[in-house]
Amino acid sequence: MSVQSPSRGVAVPAASSRSGTMFAKPSQEQIVLLITIALLIVFGLTLNGFATVSNLLNLLRSISILGVLGLGMGLIVISRGIDLSEVAIMAGSWAIALIEMQNGMPVFTAVLLALAIAVLIGVVNGVMVAFVEAPALFVTLAAGFVIYGLAFWIAPAWVVYAPKDAPGLMYLGAGRLFGIPVPILVFAVCAIAMHLFLSRTSIGRFIYAQGDNPEAARLTGVPLRPLIVLEHVLVALLAWIAGLVWVGTTGSMQMAITQGTMIFDVVLVVVIGGISLIGGRGSVFSVVVGCVLIGTLLNAFTIMDVNSEVQNIVKGVVLLAAIVLDNWLHPRDEETARQGD
Repeated sequence: MSVQSPSRGVAVPAASSRSGTMFAKPSQEQIVLLITIALLIVFGLTLNGFATVSNLLNLLRSISILGVLGLGMGLIVISRGIDLSEVAIMAGSWAIALIEMQNGMPVFTAVLLALAIAVLIGVVNGVMVAFVEAPALFVTLAAGFVIYGLAFWIAPAWVVYAPKDAPGLMYLGAGRLFGIPVPILVFAVCAIAMHLFLSRTSIGRFIYAQGDNPEAARLTGVPLRPLIVLEHVLVALLAWIAGLVWVGTTGSMQMAITQGTMIFDVVLVVVIGGISLIGGRGSVFSVVVGCVLIGTLLNAFTIMDVNSEVQNIVKGVVLLAAIVLDNWLHPRDEETARQGD
C-alpha cells in the first residue's frame, strides 16, 4: 500500500500526444496562494489603510483562532473523518472553566478543568466513531448539541466573563512579543508542531494511510481504532488552545458561537486550502493558505463596510469553487477508492 498516492502529488504530469511536452496541473495550494497574493496586491493598491503594517498584523491576528481550529479539522479530514463539535468543545469547556473561576476556583485549576473537559469529549467522540462505528458526521453533530446544552445548563449565560485579576490568562490572546501579537505566534507554533507530527512521525504517516484507504491501512497493521480516538483527542486539544486564545482576546467566552457559522468557516479554510474531503491528501500549508485567503477577503470586506449577508454569500461561493477545483485537480477513481493505490 502506498501511503502517499500519486494523486496527492504537487503536480501530475500529462504527456502531450502532439509535441511530447509534459504538462502539469498546479496544486490547489499553489493556486490559492497565487490568488491570495493577487488579492493582497489589488487591495493594497485600491483600499486605503489595507497595506499598513498594523492592518496586516490585525489580519493575521484575526485568523489565528480560526487557523488553530483549522489545524484540528485538517487533521481529521486528512484521515477521512470530520468533527463538527470542535467549536462547541472550545466554547463549552471554557464557559464552564470561566464560571468556576467566578465561583472561586484558582485560575490554573480552572484551565486544567477546561483541558480535561475538552479531552474527555474528544475521547467520547473517538470511541463512538471507532468502536461503536457510528458515522463521524452524526456523532460530532450530536455531540455539539449535547455540549451546548450541558454547558449552558452549568454556566447559564450567553457570555461568561474572565476574572479581571488574571493577566496570565489573557496573555495568549492580548499580549505582544517583540511587537507581534501573541495569537499569531500561537498559530505559528501549532502549525509547525502539526507539520512535524504529520510529516516526521509514523503516526502521521498512518493518518495519511487511513485517509488514503482505511481498509488497506488496516490490512497492513495500522491500528485504526486507537488512531481514530487519538485524532479526535487532538482536535479537542487544539479546540482548547483556540479557546485559551479566544478568552485572552475577548476577555470572555460566547456560547452563541456554537449556534453560528464558525464551524463552517473552519471547514471552509480547510477545503479551500486543498485538504480533500475524501481524505488522504493535504497538509498544514493547506490550512495556512486557506486561512490567509479568507482573512484577506474578510479584512477587505470590513474596510469596504460590506454587510455580513454578502460576506456569507461570498464564503459559500468560495467553498463551492474549492470543491469544484479539488474535483478537477484530483478526479476520483472509484476503483482505487475501493481497493487502494
